[in-house]
Amino acid sequence: MIEYRNLRVALLGGGSVGAQVASLLLQHGDELASRSGAGLELVGVAVRNLDAERTPAIPAHLLTTDAESLILGADIVVELMGGLEPARTLILQAISSGADVVTANKALLATHGPELFEAAEQVGAQLYYEAAVGGAIPIIRPLRDSLAGDRVTRILGIVNGTTNFILDKMDVAGDTLEQALATATELGYAEADPTADIEGYDAAQKAAILASLAFHTTVPLDSVHREGITSVTAEQVDAARKSGYVVKLLAICERIALQNEAGESTGEFGVSARVHPALIPVAHPLAAVHGANNAVFVQAEAAGSLMFYGAGAGGIETASAVLGDLVSAARRHVIGGPGVAESTHANLPVLPISNVRTRYQITLTVVDEPGVLATIATVFSDQGVSLEAVSQTIGSGSEGAAPTATLVIVTHEASESSLATTVATLGSNPVVADVVSVLRVEGL
Repeated sequence: MIEYRNLRVALLGGGSVGAQVASLLLQHGDELASRSGAGLELVGVAVRNLDAERTPAIPAHLLTTDAESLILGADIVVELMGGLEPARTLILQAISSGADVVTANKALLATHGPELFEAAEQVGAQLYYEAAVGGAIPIIRPLRDSLAGDRVTRILGIVNGTTNFILDKMDVAGDTLEQALATATELGYAEADPTADIEGYDAAQKAAILASLAFHTTVPLDSVHREGITSVTAEQVDAARKSGYVVKLLAICERIALQNEAGESTGEFGVSARVHPALIPVAHPLAAVHGANNAVFVQAEAAGSLMFYGAGAGGIETASAVLGDLVSAARRHVIGGPGVAESTHANLPVLPISNVRTRYQITLTVVDEPGVLATIATVFSDQGVSLEAVSQTIGSGSEGAAPTATLVIVTHEASESSLATTVATLGSNPVVADVVSVLRVEGL
């Protein structure tokens, strides 16, 4: 029998996720109470428009436009409004009043996370955010709790369902990016303004959160290197498939060994977070992530390789993660004690992408004449970049012009700075007619 008093739950936001959370909380309140050890009483839902249609519907008596008054007296505040303000201000008010907070607001955490975590620590409250990355996929708790005794070395994540749907459509159906985006919009995977997704902003916010957790270091959003998918062409995707790769937008977080000027390890480490399109071998588990699904591939020293896969978005899917956090928050109230502070003790330096070591696949159109391959190889050699594979296709060239050939070059692992310099040098070399494509290769 539940003997602990009912816990008052205030919900901020009645959109697709908020409506699902309210509905499930009202439908399954008794079951959730038995799991948490306390009754969960939804005392109100703060919305901007009382008359807006909501699916599922929220009882009218629970709706209010006065979020600040709703927060007062709440034991747990669930923030599902999105955006930076007024979400930040309302969460700080909730924390200062002694409430625990559950949020799915990735943009807010990536931008103001340290401020919010510090505020919670000062009053012994807890901030829960499992739904902020990967929707229904449990990834925050595994990184924060299950792997707290291990050393995570690398994370490869498909963390944006819209871009994965688009790239998958381009791979499977041969669509152009524009065609795939149009389909994604029709199906509701892409917003009317898809910029946050296709330009990588959404994935960068999630990368900042994952890197901060995995490496116990605050990783600011503005330190995450970001590239979107708008430059990815159908030709690149087709060439990747023929070469045994798929193109994915990846969030990559790494622990990097620092080196001195002689290239020797200093025994110290830094961290890097980046988002960009990349080639993944078809044998890699992430290559099999289709449609709008998400997946996070974690590599740790003791645990080895771990894969977390599932729905990365959707109202009811995200609501599942929110309710999981809500039950955890309720259990903490029943058990007692202060909230657990975020682990940022490592304070590792956050490194720019130039410190990353990766591989490139570079496609060039070159003049088809003797000595060109030797010239190209010299450019790579001068930058200390070795070649793993080179394939050549003979072209015809335009009428009256010298014949051309297409070279597809895959490098061995090298520093990002050396590879970038190599590409720039190739672009200005007279034997190179065009640098057709440059993609990083990951997952090897």
